[in-house]
Amino acid sequence: MSAQQNISFNDTGMGNEFSCDDSYCVETLAEQSREIRLIWGLSIASVVIYINLYLVQGILPLIAETFDVATSHATLLLSVTSFAMAFSLLFYAILSDRVGRKAPLLISLYLLLLSDLMMLFVAEFSHLVVLRLVQGGLLAAVPAIAMAYFKDELSQGAMLKAGAIYIAANSVGGIAGRLIGGGLSLYMSWQELMTVILLLSLFGVIIVHYLLPSRVKPLVSESDMESVEVAIKARKLFRMSDFKGFRLHLGDPKLRNIYLIGGLAFLVMVNQFSFIQLHLMSSPFNWGRFEVTLIFLCYLSGTLASYYSVHWIKRFGRERLFKLALLLMFSGSMVTLFDTVGFICVGFLMTAFGFFFIHSSCNAWVAQRAKLHRAKATALYLCSYYLGAALGGPYLMRFWQHWGWNGVVLGSVIALAVLALAIIKVTRVERLNISQLSAS
Repeated sequence: MSAQQNISFNDTGMGNEFSCDDSYCVETLAEQSREIRLIWGLSIASVVIYINLYLVQGILPLIAETFDVATSHATLLLSVTSFAMAFSLLFYAILSDRVGRKAPLLISLYLLLLSDLMMLFVAEFSHLVVLRLVQGGLLAAVPAIAMAYFKDELSQGAMLKAGAIYIAANSVGGIAGRLIGGGLSLYMSWQELMTVILLLSLFGVIIVHYLLPSRVKPLVSESDMESVEVAIKARKLFRMSDFKGFRLHLGDPKLRNIYLIGGLAFLVMVNQFSFIQLHLMSSPFNWGRFEVTLIFLCYLSGTLASYYSVHWIKRFGRERLFKLALLLMFSGSMVTLFDTVGFICVGFLMTAFGFFFIHSSCNAWVAQRAKLHRAKATALYLCSYYLGAALGGPYLMRFWQHWGWNGVVLGSVIALAVLALAIIKVTRVERLNISQLSAS
């Protein structure tokens, strides 16, 4: 059969006939296979990352017991890791723009395995803090690179769907890390539990290494080049200053507000999940180690929100859904004040749903808006995002120490009020831009 011979086939589910030559069909199928492998590869990498990141949040009692520290003090391990992640994201953005996406991502995953191995030999809490700081730097690679990787390799429609699947994988990894940790902590010592996490991570990294395709598209798209000289100029401009992209994106008022929105939303959500564990372990609830980790099942509503966010944005628009998400986070926080298990679970389901809609929308919005230095744009968003997590722990700790869970809700409402102002500002700018385009 020659390369030019036509092949007819039916589009299943539609009954329409199409035809193509052999070479075109092969290229199309190969491209689809690459896209699927990329989406699954980065999604599995995300699960590995978030299992390792949020594991400590599900084993706070075990950490307190093993290293002889207060449980509330152990919550700072997540803040330390998030702080290291926040600034490491900027480094990986520069690195991936220089050398490509795949290599730094895989190297960081293999170094993460090494750090998990070192966890087996930690004997003091101060050493654990230092190692978690190092892990924060390694955990940053995947979130810093993933959305730019998608943007480089996928079409616009596929990129939106990939982003939604990837964010859903984030929440699955977060849930898995907390529940696996909480469940195993009932029966295993620190060293035994970390051995299991090491083996799970190793299995995931091997799959990711197999799935991630080699790069086909150039860093500078041919559609953006009028000539070879323009491509060379673009490449030189790209390397002129590693900080050019950061300055470019920080100079965009809309992006600055999106960064603020993501940081404030995460400040509230992730730290509420830490302090509610302390609340549920105290009187009158007196929940055990594993029971308190079950509250993280409320993340499942966030997984649902992430997956359907693209469809809802197209149907209702970002402004309406941002406001709905903010209302859900505020209402969810207030509902928990009724202080029964049922109301607490409903409140956290609402908060997680609202938060993950905001996060998945912001993540995709940043990747879409950035025309140049995409990895840097995503890194700045995630830097703000994880700084929110890091600063939210000490911020809400003050409220917890003075007023318990009611204080945490008060601190959350204050942060959500600032979040509301940022959402109003960014959606107002969006309306003005749309009006100007319509007028022109």
